[in-house]
Amino acid sequence: MRRFAIFIFCSLAAFSQPAAHAQEPLVGLAAPLTENFELLGQQMRDGARVAAQSTGAQIVEADTQCSTEGGQAAARSLIDQKVSVVVGFLCTDAIDAALPLLAEAGIPVITPGVRTSALTDQRERTGWPIFRTAPRADAERDAVARLLLPRWRDAFFAIVDDGTIYGRELAENLRATAELQELKPVFLDTFRPQLDNQIALAGRLKRSGATHVFVGGDRSDIAILARDAAGMEYDLVIAGGEALRAEESAIPLAEGTLMIGLPRWADIATETARSALDDAGIVPDGYVLPAFAATELAVAALRAGSGPIVQALQSGTFQTALGPYSFDEKGDLEQPLYRLFLFDGQTFEEVE
Repeated sequence: MRRFAIFIFCSLAAFSQPAAHAQEPLVGLAAPLTENFELLGQQMRDGARVAAQSTGAQIVEADTQCSTEGGQAAARSLIDQKVSVVVGFLCTDAIDAALPLLAEAGIPVITPGVRTSALTDQRERTGWPIFRTAPRADAERDAVARLLLPRWRDAFFAIVDDGTIYGRELAENLRATAELQELKPVFLDTFRPQLDNQIALAGRLKRSGATHVFVGGDRSDIAILARDAAGMEYDLVIAGGEALRAEESAIPLAEGTLMIGLPRWADIATETARSALDDAGIVPDGYVLPAFAATELAVAALRAGSGPIVQALQSGTFQTALGPYSFDEKGDLEQPLYRLFLFDGQTFEEVE
């Protein structure tokens, strides 16, 4: 009798172990794991793998190669392996090719890498189950106006740009938003970039009476403008976009320069996430933490209830390694990612 009981127990255990294994959330990772973007894809893979291990999920990987053909092949592979949700994608061509197939299979996608605004703008028309944890392409320019105008409302501010598409879009959106708020800059200008000095621009700003200026341009030109303004004993507050995160320029960036940009992910990540990556011997560079957080989000949504995961993603708020995530009706993050930073002479510190 005792032997029979042991036999029954062992038999049940043999059946229950695979069943428990099958209950683990199955998350697909679509990333460029070969070709030109392999390094970035490896960062996504590292973050997703560690997050899956931390949350008790399984990762199934597929190489998108950052191409249309690769995106389609990755989608078919992940569908065949019956994943419940897909995390990843870095390139627009790959995700555009994959989404129709994944949508037909009822598999939502969470991308921490694709910024193209049209991806979510066309969601209502396409019905694609897309959720984006990366910033939209137009998020930076909107953040410039959102973060600067309340602070500069009573200041004599100017707006200048270097004539590039990037610089002009930032400057023009700031000007248009200021106008809607019945604010008018004291000076508008397009300057010639990559000069040895910006004395002429500094002189025009000083004559206009501007005390603050937003520069749609790169780090080098902003550093030169600050140097030349200081040489005129002209006290000028200068702000720029995330191009200020570029490598150190020949002219040091002036202390007090403002930047509207994304945080360094390791600076805002939870201690739990940093410890998990450290234990795995992974440096949290590039897409490591965004992929980690997106994978956490995917697993949490799968475990949120008995309803469809798309419904959970659309209606829920989930705590991740990079803070709370929830989505608007387009599938974009409701939480603003861009923040205001001040250069202290060594690094950018967030302005509260």
